[in-house]
Amino acid sequence: MTDQDYMKRAIELAKKGEGWTNPNPMVGAVIVKEGRIIGEGYHARCGELHAERNAIASLTESAEGATLYVTLEPCCHYGKTPPCTEAILEQKIKKVVIGSRDPNPKVAGKGAKILRDAGVTVVEDFMRDKCDELNPIFFHYITTKTPYVVMKYAMTLDGKIATKTGASKWITQEAARREVQYMRHRYMGIMVGIGTVLADDPMLNVRVEGLKSPVRIICDSKLRIPPDSQIVKSAREYRTIVAYADPENVEKKKEILQTMGVETVFCPDMKKHVNLKHLMEHLGKENIDSILLEGGGTLNDSALRAGVVQEVQAFIAPKIFGGTGSRTPVDGIGIELPSQAAVLKFKDICQIGEDLKITCQVLRKEQEESCLQEL
Repeated sequence: MTDQDYMKRAIELAKKGEGWTNPNPMVGAVIVKEGRIIGEGYHARCGELHAERNAIASLTESAEGATLYVTLEPCCHYGKTPPCTEAILEQKIKKVVIGSRDPNPKVAGKGAKILRDAGVTVVEDFMRDKCDELNPIFFHYITTKTPYVVMKYAMTLDGKIATKTGASKWITQEAARREVQYMRHRYMGIMVGIGTVLADDPMLNVRVEGLKSPVRIICDSKLRIPPDSQIVKSAREYRTIVAYADPENVEKKKEILQTMGVETVFCPDMKKHVNLKHLMEHLGKENIDSILLEGGGTLNDSALRAGVVQEVQAFIAPKIFGGTGSRTPVDGIGIELPSQAAVLKFKDICQIGEDLKITCQVLRKEQEESCLQEL
């Protein structure tokens, strides 16, 4: 096996923590001695041992003189667990090959420096692009303190999310709908607008055994959410946050919701709509590192205009609804000129069952200019 093979194995291991490690990163580690893997591990859950310590715990022989392949720079500070650099030095590991650099200010180059200063050979940026692909959520959250937001929607080939009567079940086939359940597990929060709650009375949980459900976040300016809705009735089972913006005549409703287990957040803008930027700051302080936005056209438009969306994942079904009255993924007043468009960059296109899934990164102004220069 080659160095690349060992790092590929570490990446494979890291992915086993998907959905469980938030707001920590996914990390995998492999320990190799004389061409043999003698230990491997991954960060399984937030609060539990990191990948390096799990790999050490699995050792089949002494790691003295061995090489550690790890997808992210080892930590060097005390958090919920002790520093991994200490464990590496205790085991007398001779060489550490690192994939991603850790942007966390508590680590950021310090872990690698501690190892080098102790005489360990350190190789950085090995297969960095592949390792970086594991943790866009963590990198965004640790540097901005706000959640990584993924806008998700399903539409027909002619760009409709419902028929002219509002019917939307089902646009995509079973395989794509099952993939959405895994997406809900992957991200810490799921966000919709009050329109979706009133129209569909959804649960917004995960319906696959063994996976976790996200924190449910409802944007509800006037606090209209019904106490007998599925979301409110299940708020003690699944953490639920309702953001509102109009303080008039809501005290009694707030009391009712709070007694049923719903958390309420006052987050207004100048027009008494939910201020999404401020809401993201609040959610970041609540350690919610990522959000799946399943909001419908109105909330999608607001989120794009507020600049809080980092990624778009669109499921496209081989169907055509037609009609000028049929709903589209992004509502609002639209734009006047193509140059005013939100610009995206294709990251991945794959087929899931009969449907396509397209993943795009939302570019900021400086990223747009960089892409144009590349062209």
